[in-house]
Amino acid sequence: MRLGLFMMPLHPSYRAIADCYDRDIDQLVLADKLGFDEAWLGEHFTEKWENAPSPDLLIAKALALTQRIRFGTGVTLLAMHEPVYLAHRVAMLDHLARGRFNWGIGLGGIPTDMALMGLDPREARGRSVEALEVVLGLWQSDKAFSYQGEFFKIEAPKFNPVTERGLHMKPMQLPHPPIAVAASTPQSGSLKVAGARGWAPMSSSLLSTAFLPGHWDTVVEGANSAGRTPNRSDWKIARDVFVGPTPEIARERARAVLGRNYDVHQRPSRAGTIQMQIMKLDPAMRDDDIDVDYLMDNLWIVGDPRQCADKIRALYEAVGGFGTLLSVTADSDDPAWDHESLRLLAEEVAPRIADLR
Repeated sequence: MRLGLFMMPLHPSYRAIADCYDRDIDQLVLADKLGFDEAWLGEHFTEKWENAPSPDLLIAKALALTQRIRFGTGVTLLAMHEPVYLAHRVAMLDHLARGRFNWGIGLGGIPTDMALMGLDPREARGRSVEALEVVLGLWQSDKAFSYQGEFFKIEAPKFNPVTERGLHMKPMQLPHPPIAVAASTPQSGSLKVAGARGWAPMSSSLLSTAFLPGHWDTVVEGANSAGRTPNRSDWKIARDVFVGPTPEIARERARAVLGRNYDVHQRPSRAGTIQMQIMKLDPAMRDDDIDVDYLMDNLWIVGDPRQCADKIRALYEAVGGFGTLLSVTADSDDPAWDHESLRLLAEEVAPRIADLR
């Protein structure tokens, strides 16, 4: 079982933006020292609590302050980007990282992000698919590149060896950095794409164990359609994790931090949406039943090291196995809580689940 971070990032709206980024960097540097394998940084434009419109900038800073941890976008919202610029920006970041970079992609976006860009949400998937084809095509082309789609029309100039101008920029990792695809709906079409292409699936922290097994089934369906055999060790599952020195302290801190996030930010924005439904173990549950106590007992991983290890093991067994646990980062008013949770996860929980493969 590998450990990683999923950094939305999630910050209370009263936190100064510069302070948010400093706290993110501090956690990423600590995760590197503790031996976490990877960290994925989110991208949103209109979520005040998730204030990272350019995760590649935060990754670039973190790369200079760390030694071994791999960084990834979690995720690049493909529909929001002009693909030629995106291909060059990601390729440059891969070189800055000297290959210590993963590319996480998503095929959608929240409605307010789409509205800000003047985009029709109904076109999000189509734009995303075309943007991805353009990016991969630019990276793989050794000659001039042409693409004529519904949303993007690209005529890249052939590289001239005399003037040394033209299409030339590719990532350090060829044919491209490792790609992961995020999914948050029960039968996500994105996971079929991941399975068919041999890319890593990433399951949202919102999904209860009632829905997670279906995620893997969808990956398998996509893989079978392309004659591939998927490996469960490639599957990444995100979870809100808060480890404390005792069960009582862990629950107290989780209630103060994760509970604040949920009650103030997440619950109001999820009301009446599929995001509320996918947190339920029983579809017949009322939305009002999804409170902080329910989440601590059934979705979040909260407790002392032994309890958290037991919960991770139970999750592993319930879904049939997976390869990487992505701990969603928190922003406590006392950052020492967050740092202690990461240390306990790496130093006391991880040894207890080392046998999970």
